[in-house]
This record gives sequence, structure tokens and C-alpha cells, in this order.
Amino acid sequence: MSAAALPFVKMHGAGNDYVYVDGFRDRAPDDPAALAPVISDRHRGVGGDGLILVLPSARGQARMRMFNADGSESEMCGNGIRCVAHLVVSRGHAAPGPVTIETGRGLLTVVVERIGPRLSRVRVDMGAPILAPAAIPVLPEPSPGAPVARGEPVVDEATVTLGEPEAWWERAGLDPRLTAVSMGNPHAIYWCRDVAAVPLETIGPRVERHPLFPQRTNVHFVQVLDRGRVRMRTWERGSGITQACGTGASAVCVAGVLGGRTERRVVAELPGGDLELEWSAAAGVAMTGPAEEVFEGVWFGA
Repeated sequence: MSAAALPFVKMHGAGNDYVYVDGFRDRAPDDPAALAPVISDRHRGVGGDGLILVLPSARGQARMRMFNADGSESEMCGNGIRCVAHLVVSRGHAAPGPVTIETGRGLLTVVVERIGPRLSRVRVDMGAPILAPAAIPVLPEPSPGAPVARGEPVVDEATVTLGEPEAWWERAGLDPRLTAVSMGNPHAIYWCRDVAAVPLETIGPRVERHPLFPQRTNVHFVQVLDRGRVRMRTWERGSGITQACGTGASAVCVAGVLGGRTERRVVAELPGGDLELEWSAAAGVAMTGPAEEVFEGVWFGA
């Protein structure tokens, strides 16, 4: 990793915080995968759930590259793209209104409503959910007693991803069946009566790296408060427990509709704040939430 000075902006969307580099103005790091774990360290670095590069794009008005806190690159981040949109508009790289951002999911359209110099409310067209198991990807269950559906969407499917029943299952009121959705990155969703009773720090990494998910997966436990509101906790692939996950909240909206638990429009309560989701039958999932700058600084390397 180069020791050259690297200007950055620390931003968060509903508490899901990243270190952002403005590649329109400053040179992007040569090895972002190596930099991400170091700069994301909350004790010896800037601190964050990862590193996001905001770059010029030949296809849209900006390009987003996202690296998790472990250095792995992810296709998409819902909270991250809102902050990218705020940055490109607030820095004058794009005009206010609809903005197209190139991501690993493809081109996504966002609409930025400026609230203040360092705060925006951003609506993101997250695109249509991906439900085919091979495209998520989620493999056929190796256990012959509980096969994952082949070709059909994985909705409330009996699996062995959580292992054998444990005491916390009863405390949490867990439904151990899996629903799998991709929003450009994979999500495993489980429903329960009390998300606070889930030992996310131990069960999250177990599910993330389960053989059922060849590209690993994000993991969400969700509590239905009513048909228009859910409460969720997230273990993010490559980052661990996070305050919010925009693609995850979008996947939960889809899973709620597919399982008959929620309406198409829901508010997701996350530890870092609320996100508004709507899955249109004729279009994709729309997500609305905040994007806020925290501070700017210069990273001098190790």
C-alpha cells in the first residue's frame, strides 16, 4: 500500500459507514483491496464497514466500486450508493435530480433530494430482484432430507444452513426456513419473533460461509411488526454485523411479499435507522433513505 496522502470523505447511510475516495478529484488507490482492511480498522484506521471508490464512468455519471472491511469486493451496496449519489451531486460532478451510477449490478438510477450541505435524502431504483437459485447463487442442498428447490425461487425452504436446533431458536421464535434473494449480491433471510434474541455474532459467519452459498452470502434475521413494518438485524458478507444494509432491506421487502408476510411497501427498522422500500409488481424495488457526510480527512498510509 502506498504511503502517499489520500484525501477521503467519511459518510454513512443509516449507520452503514464507509470511507469514500472521490476519484473525480483525487487519484484512486492502486490496490484498494489491500487498503480496505487497513483504512476500515476502527482502532488503527479511519474506521468503517469498508472502502468505496467514486470514479468517472463511460456508462453513467459515476462509477462505484465497493470493498468490504476484509478487502473482498462486492457487487453493490444500497446504503453506499446513496452516499455516492450525494457526493457526486454535492461536489458538482452531476446535476441534482436523476443520476445514473454504474455498479456491479449494472446501471442504477438514483434521485437526490438535498436536505443540507452534508445531508441528502436519496431514492434508489434497486432493480428487479434475482430469484433463480443458480443466479443468486444458492446451490442444491447437499442433505437429501431437505433439498433446496432446483430452478424455483427459494422461499421458506427447509435447509440445514442454521445447523441443529439450539436453545436460542425457541427464545427468538425462529422459523429456520430459508428465503434466498439476490439484489445483485446474495441474501439469506430468516424470520423470527424477536431479532434481539438471535446470536448474530456466531450464527452470521456460519451461514455466510455455508457450502450452500458458493459466493458467500449476507445474512438477515427479520421480525414482522405489522404488514407494513419489519425490524431486522444483519450480518454482512465480508464486514460482519452492520448498522444497516440497503440491498438486504430490499431483499427482505421481496421475501416478505413472496412469503405472504408483508405488503409491497414496508419500512425496515435497522439499528442505524429506517429505510423505506417498495416492490412494484411492474418494476423493481425502490429504496429511500438518508446519506450523510461525517467528516473529511487525509490518509497517510502505514
